[in-house]
Amino acid sequence: MTKQIITSITINADIETVWRILTDFDNYPKWNSFIKSVSGDVKVGNQIKIKIQGMTFTPTVLVRDEEKELKWLGHLWFKGLFDGEHAFKLSDNGNGTTLFEQRENFCGIFVKMLSKQIDEDTKMGFERMNAELKLHAENL
Repeated sequence: MTKQIITSITINADIETVWRILTDFDNYPKWNSFIKSVSGDVKVGNQIKIKIQGMTFTPTVLVRDEEKELKWLGHLWFKGLFDGEHAFKLSDNGNGTTLFEQRENFCGIFVKMLSKQIDEDTKMGFERMNAELKLHAENL
């Protein structure tokens, strides 16, 4: 089974500012209530450590395209149970604003069992982080 969440928000800040905040992982605790911390060398192929609401996981970075996209793939225990490919995408709207998109593709045998939690808690977490990123970027 597969499932996808897509959220987006327009931020009244240029793409450089939004990217800088998004990749300044040391400062996540100051503005991000969804992702508590990101540690490790966030480069393609590297495994990093991420803490979110009571859970820690160690995904592998798939894409780090400056000012465009950051993507990683994580697994619950081992591949095939509950896998999540998480992506942040930024698009320059051409008018000084940035479209920020956060998405995750879930697959594995636990997706159906966790479907309600994904639809409610995880999506709310994405939307909250989007709003917090917007607020932080617009108030610099």
